[in-house]
Amino acid sequence: MSTRARSFRLSLLALATGLAVSGPTFATTSAEILEDSEPSDWRRPADAHLLYMELAAGRVIIELNPTFAPAAVANIKALAAKGYYDGLSIIRVQDNYVTQWGDPKADTGAARQEPLADKPIPAEYAIPWNETLSFTPLPDGDVYAAEVGYIDGFPAARDAQHKAVWLTHCYGMVGVARGTEPDSGSGSQLYVVIGHSPRQLDRNITLAGRVLQGMEYLSALPRGHGTLGFYEGDETMPTIRSVRIAADLPPAARTPLEVLRTDIETFGRYAESRRSRDLGWFVESTDKIEVCNVGVPVRPATPKGAAE
Repeated sequence: MSTRARSFRLSLLALATGLAVSGPTFATTSAEILEDSEPSDWRRPADAHLLYMELAAGRVIIELNPTFAPAAVANIKALAAKGYYDGLSIIRVQDNYVTQWGDPKADTGAARQEPLADKPIPAEYAIPWNETLSFTPLPDGDVYAAEVGYIDGFPAARDAQHKAVWLTHCYGMVGVARGTEPDSGSGSQLYVVIGHSPRQLDRNITLAGRVLQGMEYLSALPRGHGTLGFYEGDETMPTIRSVRIAADLPPAARTPLEVLRTDIETFGRYAESRRSRDLGWFVESTDKIEVCNVGVPVRPATPKGAAE
């Protein structure tokens, strides 16, 4: 592809995203773009918003999003602080759909008491749009929404009138399981998307965060053989050792991570590199990208206070 064509593509991306795309316009791989990034291109998620779920296989790190789900996040934190999830189980693994965890005895008289003052929590499916939200749109449109893009590293969508904005069900997104009633989820059961993005769930279930690290521990579990992938009979349910908020642990027990900011030029170039695959191996470049196919990079961070 010509340098002029690449430059034109990046100009289109700049128009779509509102980001200034400058510098070299020749083909650059995603890895090279990340390697050339500046420290300021990355953000450290707040420890108060990081959930550590300890499984036998390893640690799963979830970044909670109080902007979109303030009540859900508050209740999830309350449950974690009280040790509610400790010793509970992965109760459902449905192939190409979700992994769900909670109390396997939730529908019996032996259910664990939830230490919540108010439950269930209200449905938090979308929030009003406001200009303080740093929305970086993608250029190729969407089937499920008028516009899609990223807000603070989370995949999001908004309507044509820019009156409402919501998170989208991409791989690794974490939601609040509920029953038939829209306000029937308390945060005691959560799920993570492990398959092809079930976008039909957008604005039908509260999304409260996304997995930053440890997805392999949730996506590679044995599938449940019961209805909708629930474990049943003599199937072994993986045990949750503990769930804690990172801020409640000593610094030495935390896992420092950085997430690529999505409101900067570097992310615009990264998204374009994922969109236009014309670097040798590809026979045809689609020159398209959808919100669940970008993937916001996460990397280990230098612990605060450590020597450079």
